[in-house]
Amino acid sequence: MTITSRRTLETEQKALEINLDPHIYGAFAEIGAGQEVARYFFQVGAAAGTIAKTMSAYDKTVSDEIYGPEHKGRYVCEPRLYKMLNHEFGLLETRLRASRSDQNFFAFADTVSAINFQKTNKGNGWLGLRFQLRPGAAPNDVVLHTRLLDNDNRLQQQAVGILGVNLIYACFRYHNEPETLVQSLLDNLHGRVAIDLVRLQGPDFAGVDNRLVCLWAVKNGLTDVAMFGPDGTPLHASELLYKKSILIARGSYKPPTLVQQDMVRCTYAQFTAEPDVDAHQAYFLTEITLENLRAEGELSERDFLNRAEILCALGQTVILSNCVQHKKLIAYFRDYRVPRIGLALGARKFQNIILETYHQNPDNLLGAFGELFLRHVRFYVYPARLENGNLITAHTIDVPKDIHFLYQHLLDHRNVVDVQGVNPDNLHIYHKEVLRMIRSNMPGWEKNVPEDVARLIKEKRLEL
Repeated sequence: MTITSRRTLETEQKALEINLDPHIYGAFAEIGAGQEVARYFFQVGAAAGTIAKTMSAYDKTVSDEIYGPEHKGRYVCEPRLYKMLNHEFGLLETRLRASRSDQNFFAFADTVSAINFQKTNKGNGWLGLRFQLRPGAAPNDVVLHTRLLDNDNRLQQQAVGILGVNLIYACFRYHNEPETLVQSLLDNLHGRVAIDLVRLQGPDFAGVDNRLVCLWAVKNGLTDVAMFGPDGTPLHASELLYKKSILIARGSYKPPTLVQQDMVRCTYAQFTAEPDVDAHQAYFLTEITLENLRAEGELSERDFLNRAEILCALGQTVILSNCVQHKKLIAYFRDYRVPRIGLALGARKFQNIILETYHQNPDNLLGAFGELFLRHVRFYVYPARLENGNLITAHTIDVPKDIHFLYQHLLDHRNVVDVQGVNPDNLHIYHKEVLRMIRSNMPGWEKNVPEDVARLIKEKRLEL
């Protein structure tokens, strides 16, 4: 999608432009550290033309009286945000529609936790806007989750204020250009926040594929990690993976082959059988990196959507990331207190990781390997067959002599394990060869991929 050129306005300019628009009128509700958004609209002047109400339910009991109690006692969460949007927008329609029949209503809400005085937590929050583009029309929702990167409470609160103004302005000014809407959320905030979920819903976004929204967020630098479910809806780790152990399989999925299917089947069974993993609190995720999407040249949205279509049809939850290095991906999920992380990958890929870590960190081998092989992280290595018929496994990969002792330590402590119970009959399948057969219209490629994948590629005529 082409982004039109635009001039980045200062936060105060955006707030004033909204205040001076006679068609926009609404309410602000802010919980926790998110007390700054409404302040911008008051300070720039002409707020009476925009603001019907502002409120802050800081005390949990007061908040519960207004919006109802929160399950698990978590207030900075997605369900809380939707309760706030439902309540506040409903009041606007009930109380003001008769007297303001020619205005578009909005309800802005946020629930935010900024860094505390002891700096023992990291700031994060949920922000959302429910808004109309025609008086009385069914509303739209734009919801996002942000991680606050400033190391100071005051600066984090300021960042929330800027982000809230960006959100409101983007919804009313860029709703016809959804990628511009997503991109503009970072205006005047680069390096200060990460926005790892953006979800567009409602009648005016009916033609927007939220899987593309995830792609735009990662591509435009809002976040290094975005996720969506089998139905294409953007998801967030703090909600989906709360207290769950996760197994991640990285790959190109162009197309998914029988080898990948077998790796997933065997590794997940092994992962959930681990004594330190609760099988009832375990989740499987597939991951594609931007680097992989750009492997054949410029990033293609159609290529991405075709891969996503297949993975969603297979019932997968998909991670889209800009984490070429595994340690970066691990660090992201560690911030959400995932108890156990498993990574499933082929032996050749794993051998490359060991060699890259060794060669890139000659003066800090222990530190580099320590960042990658954390206590709660385990690598599951799926074997590969050599031309001579021998297998490469976690125990037979080539390891530089200087780190034999270190690598043996990883094996002994089960930071690295071989995948058990694999089907050796599939080890001859290589996804690049399958892709070549599909593109050349060669017969027989179907036997190298799962039946559902072959059927989907044919039925929807997916170009890979």
